[in-house]
Amino acid sequence: MFQPHSLPWHYLWVAPNLLLAVLGGALWKQGLHREFRGFFLYCCFQALQCAILYPLDLITSIPGSYFWRVYWASLLVESIVVLVVISDLFADVFGSYAALSHLGRRLIRGGGTLLLIVATAVGAHASKDFYYWFIPASHAVQEMMYIVVSGLMLLLFAAAGYFRLAWNHRVFGIALGLGISACVHLATWAVAANGGLADRRYLLDMANMATTHVVVLMWFYYMLIPQRTIGKSVVELPENNLALWNRELERLLQQ
Repeated sequence: MFQPHSLPWHYLWVAPNLLLAVLGGALWKQGLHREFRGFFLYCCFQALQCAILYPLDLITSIPGSYFWRVYWASLLVESIVVLVVISDLFADVFGSYAALSHLGRRLIRGGGTLLLIVATAVGAHASKDFYYWFIPASHAVQEMMYIVVSGLMLLLFAAAGYFRLAWNHRVFGIALGLGISACVHLATWAVAANGGLADRRYLLDMANMATTHVVVLMWFYYMLIPQRTIGKSVVELPENNLALWNRELERLLQQ
């Protein structure tokens, strides 16, 4: 029932991406695509990625190598898009501290992109004798992406909680969904890497797709409900905390 190309498999691949296309249209209609440009781009890209990869997987006349080549290239683009979304989340949460927000945005985009390039190079080099080197390279990119996203989401939630920063409810929903998805995917990769469910790998894939479906439904709830504030308002912090760091960073940037 849950094997590849079964009815649940087709549904869990197509439905979440179709819903993301609908969500992207709803964001455009409500004018929210201007406020959440990174997330809007993510919705559109995921839908486009599915529209390309899904037929490539189904059409038997297309060699499997073509699918993996396109999949590998799309993963690189997806990773960059996800980093853009996360940098926008950090910028929103730290919006009261302009210098820190700007620096964090640059560090996330630059550092994350560098890590993904390294992961791709390592995957390609480790499999240089393997004709389809882009298959292990794709796995390396995925693993690195989930590690980076999980770490950044943990950092964001920990920093927001420690400094009592206010959450826009839509930003909170996006961050929560990305965090849940990355953690589940990372957990399934850990199971697979240690030989778990070796003969039933498709169950791990199904778990990842089901998680994506739940996360997309969660995003519908957070993005389309009336706006409200989640968490505490920004409070005055001691001078040795964010306010001081932000002021000193602004001073350095102005020199």
